[in-house]
Parts: sequence; structure tokens; C-alpha cells
Amino acid sequence: MIKTNPNLKIGALVSLLFVLFSFSCGNKQAIVIHTPVVANNQFIILSMEMIDAIRDKKSTINLQMRYEQLNSDSLAKYLVTDDQKKAFWINTYNSFIQIILTEHPEYFENRGNFFGKPRIVIAQKKLSFDDIEHGIIRGSKIKLSLGLLNNPFVDEFEKKLRTKNEDGRVHFALNCGAKSCPLISTYDAKDFNSKIDQVAKSFLTKVSAYKKEDNVILTTPLFSWFRGDFDGKNGVLKMLKQYEIIPAESNPKIEYDAYDWSLSLGNYYVQ
Repeated sequence: MIKTNPNLKIGALVSLLFVLFSFSCGNKQAIVIHTPVVANNQFIILSMEMIDAIRDKKSTINLQMRYEQLNSDSLAKYLVTDDQKKAFWINTYNSFIQIILTEHPEYFENRGNFFGKPRIVIAQKKLSFDDIEHGIIRGSKIKLSLGLLNNPFVDEFEKKLRTKNEDGRVHFALNCGAKSCPLISTYDAKDFNSKIDQVAKSFLTKVSAYKKEDNVILTTPLFSWFRGDFDGKNGVLKMLKQYEIIPAESNPKIEYDAYDWSLSLGNYYVQ
């Protein structure tokens, strides 16, 4: 007979109660449990291969065909955690920005149309860049709501593929093709959090200037455009302190720099 250690039973019960309690709380700052990922699945590998091919100036025709032939149910089955979803969709977004604007730079003259028009086929569904960014990566946010409003009118494709928790750091990983956009990196699920922390700190260090004598921090307008994703001013200051952009004891006024929308492609972090 196999004897069960009673301490293990008690430990398991305590863990279960803790998880149930966490999910029962209505706090917006939900506890995010990152599921360990042993290896990247085929979909994340595809998205990483796409980034690598574009960076190396290789043909992406076969990779684009693979994207078209994907199955949305399979994507939902294997992109389970938010880290997996963000890795796949950030790589995908950045890849297709480079592909389409390299072929058609004139599209960027009307940015509203460029981002809003469905022009990418993924899993047999035509998507816009707005669908990917605001619908899937940001978990069904209304684009022009400063990150404060969720979109209640979404289709089943978006519902089963979108992220569950807000993560303002994604704005420092998405490259929209403009000169002021963050540089492109390759994301996987295994070390997503450490990688995006590294990228966020690098980007914010580059675009921010702390003026101690004036008690002012000049930084990216991304914080203002998507303020709800950062929990407002206090969340912005908290992030700037986390990445050592401003001193931990400071409480400066936040000012936002201009955003350069000039088309600028092929900007990558050194791997």
C-alpha cells in the first residue's frame, strides 16, 4: 500500500484555496500565474521564423502560406497562456508590418486606413493590424478609448484567441513602421517576461529624459495614448521607477514628447 504524506495533502489544499481566493477577488490588478513553458510550440516557432526571415531578407512566401492555412481551433488549443499568445501575435504583427510596408510604402500615407483595413490572412481569416493589436494582444480594447474601455462586440475568433490580462509593456514591443516605434525583437514564450522587461527598459531609457531641477519626466506619448493599460499616472510612474528611468523616491510631472510618424523600416534590436 502506498502511504500518502498528510503534509502534502494539507499543502495541496492550501494552494487550492489560495488560487480560488485570488480568482474570487474583484481587484483589477489580478494575480497573473505564469504557466511554465517547456518548449515553444509550432505556432510560436513559425512566428519566430517569420521575424528571422525578414531580418535576413529571405523570402517569406511559404511562411505566409503557412499562416493562411492555420486553424483557429488549433491556435486556441496551443496558445493557452498570455505569454504564448503575446509572443506569437507580437512577432506576427511586427512581421506583417515590415512585409506590407516594404511592398507598399504608400499605404502609410493614410495610417487610419492602413491599420484599420483587413489585409492579413491568418487561419483563413482576414485581419487588420488593429484587430491584432487592440483585439487580440490587448484583450478586446476599443482603439481610441485611451485603454479605458473594452469592446463588447467581438467575434468568436477574437474571443478564443485574445489575451486575458492587460500588459502595458506590449506597447514597447510592437513596431508600427514609424520612426518613433520601438525596435523589433523576437519573442518566445519561454522567457517572454524577462525579454519584454529588457526591451521595455531599453526603449524607455532611449525616449525618456528626467529633469530633476524641474521635477519633470519627458517620455513617450504611448503612456498617454494607452493610459488605461498602465493604470493611469500612478502606474506610469511605477513603471518608470521599476526600470530606473526616474529615482524611486521621486514624484515628477509627466510630459510627453512628440511622436515621429515618418516611415522607417528594418529597425531591429541586435540579437
